[in-house]
Amino acid sequence: MAAHTHLGELIGIKPTSDFNLAEIVEGGLPLASLTRLRARGLTATELSDIVISPRTLKHRKARNEPLSQEETDRAVRVARIVGLAGEVFDNPDKALLWLRSPDDRLGDRTPLNMLQTESGGRLVESMLWQLDEGIYT
Repeated sequence: MAAHTHLGELIGIKPTSDFNLAEIVEGGLPLASLTRLRARGLTATELSDIVISPRTLKHRKARNEPLSQEETDRAVRVARIVGLAGEVFDNPDKALLWLRSPDDRLGDRTPLNMLQTESGGRLVESMLWQLDEGIYT
């Protein structure tokens, strides 16, 4: 599975390399990237819990500013995991259902909730790879 396969459709960027992705994150994504994530099934509440608070989003819209580096990094993380889950489950609805379902391996938190941090995102990614390989723990 390609690391950046779904970023184009999920947030509107198509990095040519990991370095290019880092440059994109440094520059910040346009707010339209959030609209694209919403169109793919994520709710405003989910995005505000992970990527950007409603108040900050309102200010960014008023000033026509892109997402900050930190917000962009979280948006990319969400898009990467949503894309990977879609591949693993071969169905975007099943992927979102899994991402929204509490898991005892995560202390009854949802995989989506774990995406607030890089370490949580890596854990969810590892779980998805295990599912893809048929390893159920």
